[in-house]
Amino acid sequence: MNDLDKETAYLNAKRRVSKLRGFYSHLIIYLGVNVLISGYRIIRNLRRGETFEDAFFDFSTSVTWMFWGVGIIIHAFVVFILPKIIGNNWEEEKIKQFMEDEKNNNFN
Repeated sequence: MNDLDKETAYLNAKRRVSKLRGFYSHLIIYLGVNVLISGYRIIRNLRRGETFEDAFFDFSTSVTWMFWGVGIIIHAFVVFILPKIIGNNWEEEKIKQFMEDEKNNNFN
């Protein structure tokens, strides 16, 4: 493996790690914020005289989990599944294609 291949492999790995870190950060924030929001809403509903079951299963308590959860699922799809569908190196291939197109257009 020559130096260019090593550098390309390193940059690809670094980009994948960055995408994973972004997803895990998103997931941690999702869990933390939603636990706080749910806790606040459950305590608020309990103070209003609801039973724990009513407060816990209230739609307003779970709506944030659901809607933001859709975003988490989309993010997970982009990070984990999409690269398997289109390939890990599709960006490199597109860059090479665009560079080749530019080279061909400049010399014609």
